[in-house]
Amino acid sequence: MTEQFVPIRSICVYCGSRPGRDPIHMAAARALGKAIAENGLRLVYGGGTKGIMGAVASGVLSNGGQVTGIIPEFLVDMEATRHSLGQLDELIITPDMHARKHTMFERADAFVALPGGIGTLEEIVEVMTWAQLGRHEKPMLFANIGGFWNPMLELLRHMTEQGFIHTAHRVQPLVVEEVEGIIPAILARAAELTGDRGGEDAVISKL
Repeated sequence: MTEQFVPIRSICVYCGSRPGRDPIHMAAARALGKAIAENGLRLVYGGGTKGIMGAVASGVLSNGGQVTGIIPEFLVDMEATRHSLGQLDELIITPDMHARKHTMFERADAFVALPGGIGTLEEIVEVMTWAQLGRHEKPMLFANIGGFWNPMLELLRHMTEQGFIHTAHRVQPLVVEEVEGIIPAILARAAELTGDRGGEDAVISKL
């Protein structure tokens, strides 16, 4: 494991390739994309141009921001349209899901989970697992829009109480209920890490 001092420059957003049934989730995705762009940050995401994935990317691009899409070849026609993919600033097509997730991790300085399905859950849990094992200290955040992540948060509390999250101090994802609080919460967490190290930039560990 190597460590380097870096500021928050990019945010990885995990989210669904479908819009979901509640329109507040699509609206939240667009609003988050706008906030990422307005704060001069780069979006790193799974490359999809449909559903919530497409909404967050559109929110960044329509506000002059930069987007890196990372998608495995076999999902290009399932989660995206090839024409829309051409509008991204950077497109990385990986051979498989493992390479996709690892590349997303390497390219991002923080992680946000918007509403999504099994894939979204698996992605945020994996980076939480790496944090528990001491492989990184990048900020992790659940965008709990409309209480979407409440069952997951309750499960995490249950596992902690039952003694199965053995290094709980390393697994402390931020939980934000409103979109406008997401970027400030991430920057504040990064500032906490900076303060812990006597003014140095936040430590971000590479797998």
